[in-house]
Amino acid sequence: MNEPVDLLKAISDHGRLRILKLLETRSLCVCEITEVIGLATSTISSHLNLLKNSGLIEDEKDGKWINYRLASPPDPLFAQLWPVISKRLEQDPVIRADKKKAMQVDRHRICGNGK
Repeated sequence: MNEPVDLLKAISDHGRLRILKLLETRSLCVCEITEVIGLATSTISSHLNLLKNSGLIEDEKDGKWINYRLASPPDPLFAQLWPVISKRLEQDPVIRADKKKAMQVDRHRICGNGK
């Protein structure tokens, strides 16, 4: 269980919220997340590390890729807060655009050799 302040810091950034919303749908690799969100790979990696260290996401190696997904089971406080936050984020046009783009992203095309 994380300290509430650590969890709140982890979700206090719009970029990290965008990542969490993407991971609600399915697991994604860094290349896919970068393609959808449009931030630098280094920024995405920093966000992923912070979210992972906060216990909100986890990763799993899958051949050439490392896939990220929401942690299971989730942090108890996150499990209480996230449904409310997630529902509110559904109104964000950027989040809606991310969701559409994520449905079309093809890791074999964008990642090439499986970075």
